[in-house]
Amino acid sequence: MQQGAQVNMSINAVTPGRLRLNLARLIRSPAFYPFVGLVVVTLVMIFASDNFLTASNLSNIARQVSINAIIAVGMTCVILTGGIDLSVGPVMALSGTLTAGLMVAGLPPGLAIGAGMLIGVAFGIGNGLFVAYLHMPPIIVTLATMGIARGFGLMYTDGYPISGLPEWFGFFGRESLFGISVPILIMLVTYLAAYVLLQHTRIGRYIYAIGGNEEAVRLSGVRAARFKLLVYGISGFTAAIAGLVLTSRLMSGQPNAGVSFELDAIAAVVLGGASIAGGRGVIVGTLLGAMLLGVLNNGLNMLGVSPYVQSVIKGGIILLAIFISRQRHK
Repeated sequence: MQQGAQVNMSINAVTPGRLRLNLARLIRSPAFYPFVGLVVVTLVMIFASDNFLTASNLSNIARQVSINAIIAVGMTCVILTGGIDLSVGPVMALSGTLTAGLMVAGLPPGLAIGAGMLIGVAFGIGNGLFVAYLHMPPIIVTLATMGIARGFGLMYTDGYPISGLPEWFGFFGRESLFGISVPILIMLVTYLAAYVLLQHTRIGRYIYAIGGNEEAVRLSGVRAARFKLLVYGISGFTAAIAGLVLTSRLMSGQPNAGVSFELDAIAAVVLGGASIAGGRGVIVGTLLGAMLLGVLNNGLNMLGVSPYVQSVIKGGIILLAIFISRQRHK
């Protein structure tokens, strides 16, 4: 009896402490505040509009979020190393138009899609070479390649959309599989791969370490430049995937697509709790940040809020997210 009473007393004494410890860990998680923000914004939109919480609208939000969320995967990897990639929007458009153009020209579909993926990776690796090996500022390098990619896309199409794609190509952007929209499935697979890479591989540990202290990583014998080259390659690849999905959804290659998509991707990463200085953040937080932006955009559109006012609101939310991130770091 005495032993049973002691065990019960021990359990009663330990449980509150464990609960407090688990709660503290949860609050410290980079994904905690994005999750709270998503819940709050969703509840506000539910009460503000009767049409928000409908199956068709929620499905529409998920499809709209998918493209920005896919781009944000590569952006997360870049930002974790302390870099930035402003070229993802034009690279996405170039990849999509190249795929559409080659397919319309009669190239086998697999080769056309592969060429679109390859051009995205090539631009990403090009960015990585200038940043990692020539030590040029990422914001300047990717600003330059943003213009180059946009220019190549317009030159290739003469500024006109490329249409006439086969009907089956709409599978990637319009169809469903197992009752789930294909763009959403592509998004989820992309995030799963990124989660495994960042959380369960040596590469992921080096990516975080480079963002935390690149010089220390170099002094420990790790060739940091290789991993910086890799993350920019990943960013170009995810931009190309997003380009495939968008081209499939529109059933045409649009050389002017992707305007300001790089800003939305950066916003998703920042809202997801990642530090813009590098070294901190989780891929789950990026997904929550992209969903938060999608819900906010959809809700404001349903409420008839002016696009100009929407820009002010989103900018204020991003500044608030950066402020909260810095305060938590302190």
